[in-house]
Amino acid sequence: MEAPEYIEHTRNWLEQIVIGLDFCPFAVKPFRLGQIRIQVSSAISPEALSQDLIAEGRLLLSHPYREIETTLLVHPYVLTDFADFNDYLWGVEQLVRKEGWEGVLQVASFHPEYQFAGEAPNAVSNYTNRSPYPMLHLIREDRLEEALEHYEAPEEIPERNIARLQAMGLPGILERLHQIKPKPKK
Repeated sequence: MEAPEYIEHTRNWLEQIVIGLDFCPFAVKPFRLGQIRIQVSSAISPEALSQDLIAEGRLLLSHPYREIETTLLVHPYVLTDFADFNDYLWGVEQLVRKEGWEGVLQVASFHPEYQFAGEAPNAVSNYTNRSPYPMLHLIREDRLEEALEHYEAPEEIPERNIARLQAMGLPGILERLHQIKPKPKK
């Protein structure tokens, strides 16, 4: 697949799953305003991905939030194994500190094989963080804090999302994920 197809699939996931199922109530406005940047990394090594992450963080911070509020860095060619991806996240924390982004940017993680500790691999709860491709979500902390101020009981979001998925059942979420796949080009 080419970068535009990865972007289309990710945009579909964002619109139909993340926003459509109300997993992240804070995503609606920036999505509607075109303030969510989706960038595809061509990295084939964790080191190259780290360089892309640094570049995306710097780019995000060099623009006002009204232009780019948040970035999804899709990396389909590296860290496709969830265990490797999970191990890599420890280094992301160090990278955030090294770049001086503590309290400024945070990085959330999504992966097609995402598995919460203590959950079975096929547990429906894992789908709150499952995405079509491995990706890192760069979030401006000040914007997140502002959104949280205007949202009642944000600490209940994870439980609510899991309850929604449990009501859908595994076949329901799998069908939705199947529906958002890009159609093959002729």
